[in-house]
Amino acid sequence: MPRGDKSAYTDKQKRQAEHIEQSYAQRGVGEEEAERRAWATVNKETGGGKKSGSGRGHDVTHEPSRKGGHLGGAASAHRPAEERSASAKKAAETRRKSAKA
Repeated sequence: MPRGDKSAYTDKQKRQAEHIEQSYAQRGVGEEEAERRAWATVNKETGGGKKSGSGRGHDVTHEPSRKGGHLGGAASAHRPAEERSASAKKAAETRRKSAKA
């Protein structure tokens, strides 16, 4: 079976990957990257393709889908207020310059 072959995946897994891919695409992620992330998430949640005999029976976890939201503000929360403020001012200046151009 060549790499990238999705024949070992169930219809449900294919639908899950499609929905995840669409979500990434709506957020501006490129088409190939969105597909790669979607299948990585499905693999992490379900343990890979389920149609073969040995892969069945594993628990499904939705932790990878939830993880991104938890990680979002963790880095900035540990930065000092002055540093966050300076970063926000710099970003605002960049947006202002981009709007003029």
